[in-house]
Amino acid sequence: MYLESIESAYDKIRDVVVRTPLIYSPTFSKICGTNNKVYLKCENLQTTGAYKLRGALHKIRTLSYEEKQRGVVCSSAGNHAQGVAYAATLERINATIVMPKTTPYLKVQATREFGGRVILHGACYDDAYKEARRIEVEDGATFIHPFDDIDIIAGQGSVGLEIFEDLPNADIIVCPIGGGGLISGISTYAKEYARDVKIIGVQSQGANAMARSFGANKLISLEQINTIAEGIAVKTPGELTFSLIQQYVDEILTVSDHLIVDKLLMLLEKHKLVTETSGAASLAALKQLNCTGKNVVCVLSGGNIDMLTLSSLVNSGFVSHGRLFCFGVELANVPGQLLNVSKLLTNLGANIVRLEHNQSKARNKYQNVQLEVTVETNGFEHIQRIKEAFEENDYFITPQY
Repeated sequence: MYLESIESAYDKIRDVVVRTPLIYSPTFSKICGTNNKVYLKCENLQTTGAYKLRGALHKIRTLSYEEKQRGVVCSSAGNHAQGVAYAATLERINATIVMPKTTPYLKVQATREFGGRVILHGACYDDAYKEARRIEVEDGATFIHPFDDIDIIAGQGSVGLEIFEDLPNADIIVCPIGGGGLISGISTYAKEYARDVKIIGVQSQGANAMARSFGANKLISLEQINTIAEGIAVKTPGELTFSLIQQYVDEILTVSDHLIVDKLLMLLEKHKLVTETSGAASLAALKQLNCTGKNVVCVLSGGNIDMLTLSSLVNSGFVSHGRLFCFGVELANVPGQLLNVSKLLTNLGANIVRLEHNQSKARNKYQNVQLEVTVETNGFEHIQRIKEAFEENDYFITPQY
């Protein structure tokens, strides 16, 4: 039944959605373990930057003429918002989008550019959801649910259809979970197409409502959420999606924000692919898979990350991997001291990224200056050699980060 409904949904949207590539990754295959092959389903390259367009477009195209005339309203942390705005503009209907105030600027601006009327409300998705349902009643608009809707799920299921068209012998599909719409669509298609395929969901440890619900065999809502992966930060899973996940998903894993960021940066560096934090969650779970000789597909669900956020993550990632080191050192305020420090770092093979020379920060403001240095390094052993070399030359440094 689901196989046919997803194929029908795909026929309705394939003229608009991008058939995203399935890319083999030697880098992530090594992480996954012995003889496993990891493939990346790149929904970060989808029109609007995420898979959400698939479900939104399918839902809107199934609306009656009267429903379209009244317009649509939705709540979203960002990607569903862009999908609804784009699809509504394409179908020439009005769309009101309620987004949490914490939504990254990139997603807010993109939603407006796609033609949506944006209202910022609340601190998280659930707050925006309540406001959108209020607008639904007040304006008579049709509410487009981001995940708990069979037409939305059917549209998202087209991701699974494309996976099996490109890789019929896929053994494991790893998919991020927020409200559960994407994995519900993929899993219902996958289990009817190939019953032996294993479907694994991934959530952040700080927003694990579906994982806890799955383990308890009942819906559980979280009082609060705390994760960098805002795209999958949902307090209350959908009833319909939970029911489908119970039937078709084999396991749900949780990962730390640290691991998510680590894999996001690895994807950027090794594959030159940009994904948002929630989109990298599937990659963060690879080491938890207990498998050998399998074809593993990781769904990169979206790529809409704010550039300021990405810049901050890149810097923090460099620090956590020992590739960026910042330290302070107090120098005598006499000619040649800065040159000595520069020569010392050059001999150690450390590339200077930034220097700040400030006399007011020195303990002895009349005789010394405080130098803050940021250098590019090759790991923690390299940092240790820098510390030892400075001490040997009577420079006592204070690590900043």
